[in-house]
Amino acid sequence: MDLNQGGRPQSDREWKLLEKLLLSVHDESRKQRRWTIFFRVVTFAYLFLLLFLLMPGRMGMPTPVSGEHVGVVDVSGVIADGADASADMIVTGLREAFEANDSKAVLLRINSPGGSPVQSAYVYREIMRLRDKHPNKPVYAVIVDIGASGAYYIAAAADYIYADQASIVGSIGVIMAGFGFTEAIDKLGVERRVMIAGNNKALLDPFAPVQAEQQKHVQNMLDEIHGQFIDAVKQGRGERLTQGRDSEIFSGLFWTGERALELGLIDGLGSPGQVSRDVIGVHEMVDYTPRRHPLDDLLGRLGTSIGQSMANALGGMTVR
Repeated sequence: MDLNQGGRPQSDREWKLLEKLLLSVHDESRKQRRWTIFFRVVTFAYLFLLLFLLMPGRMGMPTPVSGEHVGVVDVSGVIADGADASADMIVTGLREAFEANDSKAVLLRINSPGGSPVQSAYVYREIMRLRDKHPNKPVYAVIVDIGASGAYYIAAAADYIYADQASIVGSIGVIMAGFGFTEAIDKLGVERRVMIAGNNKALLDPFAPVQAEQQKHVQNMLDEIHGQFIDAVKQGRGERLTQGRDSEIFSGLFWTGERALELGLIDGLGSPGQVSRDVIGVHEMVDYTPRRHPLDDLLGRLGTSIGQSMANALGGMTVR
């Protein structure tokens, strides 16, 4: 580019090139400022979200409350290890509720069809232990929609059980279900090949005929667990159960809350709020149920998505 004595371009073309260069520098600077602002906004939003998630009432922490209250712990969904209604989750909430200085009672808010007898027994025994340790804090179980099987197992440990008149209550029994495909594979011409070490390792194989001795063994096991369930209910309910109705109460049947009251399976009708307000005499309720961190769920879903993408890339291979 030729410049005159004043340092200015000598032609219009050179002026246009210089102008274009300056505009390019200006645009680049403007884009850089925009990205800087964008990243600052994203950082601020991330910090705000993190602060929100760490607020009391998140991450399983109860909201601070001054004065007397009823400590609430949820038993919601299927009772199983690793689930929201696992023994670890429920027991953690129960200990917090019992140990809170201002909690006047502990209320189990139950809405579960049951699940693992092992997990239910863990919670049952822990409630009994906590009741002995804190004799001045009564335990109330309130069944919402359903409190059946393992959920009722847990409820039986409470001092008092309440339900709605239309709630489903009971199902004191044990079940192990499966399918048999022996005739189907014969008709299809399928040959089942199973190699075992141990005569009973393929116990109740759905592709093999039922063996009487193996079926008897499983039935004895179910009867034993059922007996443990019955003993727990009798220990918890005592003489409140209708006398002479054992064959009906412990048969696996379930009833409405209204009928359960007649059988002595519950002590009264009411919702969690009604029980807290009208029975316990405390209006304030604080939820001590541990909650999974939202970021854990997000990372779990992200991990599943990444794993599925990798499986698709490898030709749909899966690990079972």
